[in-house]
Amino acid sequence: MNIGFVLYTKSHVRGTLNARWSYANAFSGPGLATGGPASGGFAGHYHVRYFLENGQFSDEYDLDIQKHGPGDFYDVTWIANGKVSARGVGMEVANGKSLAVGWRRIAD
Repeated sequence: MNIGFVLYTKSHVRGTLNARWSYANAFSGPGLATGGPASGGFAGHYHVRYFLENGQFSDEYDLDIQKHGPGDFYDVTWIANGKVSARGVGMEVANGKSLAVGWRRIAD
């Protein structure tokens, strides 16, 4: 199943998002996105590192989050080695404190 989910929550450090992710309900863990906008919003460019539940490193990407039209919706792209690896759509939840994103890997 090529479906994943990630919940990004604003950190107390501006430009940083804490992540909780799952892929195909087979892999999951925490993550940290850094280097985002100082404005405290979600839209922007980040570098994200994901880990497995046991703390072992899993993956890292350049993460691009862009607002999609009016409202609380977003387009999300994960890039590795200059190539798009995954795409998703997101929506603000928890009164704008978190961004819930469904995503899928892009096949070569």
